[in-house]
Amino acid sequence: MSNNTANNRKPRNSKQPTNLPKMKFNWYWLYGGIAILLIALHFMGEDPVMKDIPYSQFQQYVEKGYVNKVVIVNKETAEVSILPENTQALIEIFGATEASKHTNAPQLTVSIPSSDRFDEFITSKPNIEVRYEERKDYFESLLWSFGPLLFFVFIWMVLMRRMGGGGAQGGIFNVGKSKAQLFDKETSAHKVTFKDVAGLEGAKQEVEEIVSFLKNPKRYTDLGGKIPKGALLVGPPGTGKTLLAKAVAGEANVPFFSMSGSDFVEMFVGVGASRVRDLFRQAKEKSPCIIFIDEIDAIGRARGKNPAFNANDERENTLNQLLTEMDGFGSNSGVIILAATNRADILDKALLRAGRFDRQISVDLPDVHERNEIFQVHLRPLKTAKDLNIDFLAKQTPGFSGADIANVCNEAALIAARKNKTSVEKQDFLDAVDRIIGGLEKKTKITTLSEKKSIATHEAGHASVSWLLEFANPLVKVTIVPRGKALGAAWYLPEERQLTTKEQMLDEMCSLLGGRAAEEICFGKVSTGALNDLERATKMAYAMVVYYGMSEKLKNISFYDSTQADYSFTKPYSDKTAEIIDQEMQSIVTGQYERAKAIIASNREKHQELANLLVENEVIFTEDVERIFGKRPWVSRMDELMNENKKVETEQVETAQVDTDANKADTETEQADSEKTE
Repeated sequence: MSNNTANNRKPRNSKQPTNLPKMKFNWYWLYGGIAILLIALHFMGEDPVMKDIPYSQFQQYVEKGYVNKVVIVNKETAEVSILPENTQALIEIFGATEASKHTNAPQLTVSIPSSDRFDEFITSKPNIEVRYEERKDYFESLLWSFGPLLFFVFIWMVLMRRMGGGGAQGGIFNVGKSKAQLFDKETSAHKVTFKDVAGLEGAKQEVEEIVSFLKNPKRYTDLGGKIPKGALLVGPPGTGKTLLAKAVAGEANVPFFSMSGSDFVEMFVGVGASRVRDLFRQAKEKSPCIIFIDEIDAIGRARGKNPAFNANDERENTLNQLLTEMDGFGSNSGVIILAATNRADILDKALLRAGRFDRQISVDLPDVHERNEIFQVHLRPLKTAKDLNIDFLAKQTPGFSGADIANVCNEAALIAARKNKTSVEKQDFLDAVDRIIGGLEKKTKITTLSEKKSIATHEAGHASVSWLLEFANPLVKVTIVPRGKALGAAWYLPEERQLTTKEQMLDEMCSLLGGRAAEEICFGKVSTGALNDLERATKMAYAMVVYYGMSEKLKNISFYDSTQADYSFTKPYSDKTAEIIDQEMQSIVTGQYERAKAIIASNREKHQELANLLVENEVIFTEDVERIFGKRPWVSRMDELMNENKKVETEQVETAQVDTDANKADTETEQADSEKTE
C-alpha cells in the first residue's frame, strides 16, 4: 500500500501548467531578417585582400614587371593580379608585415582614367594577360527597381496603422473592434473592494446586490427574480462613481469590461456602432460579466435636440446600436451594464427606461458622517498627530467630495513635509483647506494702510452680519491676506440642509451684502471689492423669484424647466412678466442691503473693534468674534447631526454589549446544565 501511495503522490515542486498567453508571430521580424541577409551577402562578396591604388602607381608596377594579369571591368575599373612568387613585389606593395597575408593570388584595383589611353598602354606590354568583362550589380538594380515601391508600401502601412485609431490590434482593418479593457481575477493585480469605498452606503447597497446575484444567482432565481440589466451611477464629479465601479470589478469575480463613452466616437462612419457590436459580442462569450461605460453622456445624449447635427449623426447611430444591444430583439442574458455620468439630465429617455438601466443609483456629495469615514480611509497612509480630531476635519469640509478630501489629505502631507514636521497636524489640514478653497497666500502683494482698512472693514462687515443672523452660515475665520484673486476672504461652514426656507435664503443674502453695507456706513463710499458678493446675491434673488416662487407679485409660480431644453431660444414668460421679475429682484436685494446697513449701524463700535483687530493681526477666528459680539444663541444643524450620530453609536455599542452579556450568560447556563447531567 505504501508503494502505491508513493507512486500516486505528486512531487512537491511540480507545478500545474499555467495558461500563458500565446505570443503572436510578427511578420515584420521576418521582413527585417531577409533585408539584413541580402545586404550582408552583397557586402560579403567583396574580396578583403584587394587594395586600391592610383593609376600612376599601377604604371610603375607594370614597368617593373610585377603585374601578371589585368581584368578590365565595365571599361571603368581594372583588377590587377600580382605574381605571388615575387616576394620583393609583395613587400613593396603591401609592406613587410602584410606581405605574408597576400601570397595567395594578390590583387589590386585601379580606376581607368580613359579606356583609349589604357588600351594603348597595356597592349604595349605583351607579357601581361588582358581580359575584358561586363559585370552587373544585381543588388543595386533590384534596389532601384523595387526600392521606391517598397518605400511607399511601408509609408502606407504606417499610415493605415495610425488611422486605425489604436483598435483592438491596431490597423485599419481593426478600427471597428472594441477598445474595452478586460479585468478578471487573473489579470487584475491590485483589487479595489467595498472596504476601500467609504461612505456611499446607499449606493454600495445597490451595487452589492448585483455582485451578490453574480456570486449566488440561485438565491434570487428560486423566487422568480431576475437580475437588473443595468445600473446608472449618477452624481457630481469626484463623488466616487468610478471608484464604486472598480470595487464592483474587484468583488464580483467575473469578467469586467471597462471603457469610456468617448472610445466609441471615431472619425469614420459606422465605427461607433461596430465597436458596440464587438463589445457585446465579447461580453456574451464571457457571460456572466459586467460592462462598465464611464462618462456615458458622450454617446448617450438625447437625440434630436441639437440642430447643428442631422438625424443621421454618427453619435446617434452609436446610441441606437447601444439601445438595441442592451434591450433589443436578441437576448442579452448574463451581461450587466454599469454606467457613470454627472450629466444624467441630458441622456436620452430611451436609454434610461427600465429594461436598459433598471436602476439609477444616486452618488451624492457626502454628508458630515460620510466625510468622517472618507477621512479615515485617506488618513491611513499618513503619519498624523495622535491628537488629530477627525470629526473636526469632517465639519471643516462641507460640500467637499471624496476626491476633494483626498486632495486635502495630500496637500496637508505636503505642507507638513515643507515645514520639516515628523507628523501631519491639525493646522496642516486647515492650511490645506484654505489653500484649496482660496488659493495660495500672496504675502508679497503690497497693500497700503488705507487699502488694508478698507478690506478689513469689508470683511468685518460680513463677519458681523453673519454672526448676528440666525440662519446665516457660522463663521470660521476671516483674513485680509490676499489669496488667489481675492484681497480678503471670510470662511464659513455652510449648513447642509435638505430644505431651505425663504428666511434662510434672505439671511444668507443679507450676510453677503454686509461687506458693501459696512463700506458705505464707515466710509460713505463703496468699492469694487463686492463684485463676487453682488453676483451671488443677484443669482440668489433670481432663483427666489423665477424658480422657487418666493416673491410677493409672482407667488407660487416657477419658470424652471426640468427637461433642460438647452437649445430653446424662447423664454417661458412675457416681456411684462420679465419687468415684474426685475422689480421683484431689485426689491429683494435692496431690502436685504438696507437690513445689513441697519445691523452694521446698530453694532458699529463692535464692528469697528473687529475691523481694527483684523488690521492688526490680518487673521481672526471664531473665538475673536465671540469675544466681541458674545456667543451665538443658535446651535448649528451640523452640531445637531454630530450629536445625534454619537447618540446612535452609543446606543449601538450598549445594545451590542447587552447582547454579548446575554450570550455569555446563556453559554454559562448551558455549561452548568451539562455538568449536572454528567
